Amino acid sequence: MLDKEEKFNRIIAENSDRIKRICGYYNANAHDRKDMYQEVLVNIWNSLDNFRGDGSMNTWIYRIAVNTALRYTGNAYKHMKLIVDADTQNLSSVLDDDENYEDKRVKENQLASLQNELNLLSVIDKALISLMLEGLSMKEIADIIGITESNVKVKIHRIKSHLKTKLRGQRYDTE
Repeated sequence: MLDKEEKFNRIIAENSDRIKRICGYYNANAHDRKDMYQEVLVNIWNSLDNFRGDGSMNTWIYRIAVNTALRYTGNAYKHMKLIVDADTQNLSSVLDDDENYEDKRVKENQLASLQNELNLLSVIDKALISLMLEGLSMKEIADIIGITESNVKVKIHRIKSHLKTKLRGQRYDTE
């Protein structure tokens, strides 16, 4: 049986990149991201003895990371920016766009517009989208956020519809 320190080290080794991505979604400043990451690690350490194994370890890690990120932003949550990188693996799950992005400038403009629209979302909607970008299932997102799976599906559908409506009306200049 692993002692607490060995268990913690194993968890961090397996989840470090995931935690860093979550921190990156919620803070553009590299120094603040590092501080947030450290705070997540402290919260994992402090909560480790309380993990009962009722849900998956990954869900538990995500819950701690998202809740820490939201607490870290404090009163600034209304102005919190969701940082989306063009290389985000699951970005197509938000866009649901079948178009082929052949032109780099068009893609950059679309990403910038998406980024702007994402940052107008409420804090809970930003959390939902960040978890979706991580490739989590609706059930996993529901477990992390603390709402029903059907509510997650409805909220994500509404967010995606809103984003499509907003982004569809924009014209992208490729000259």
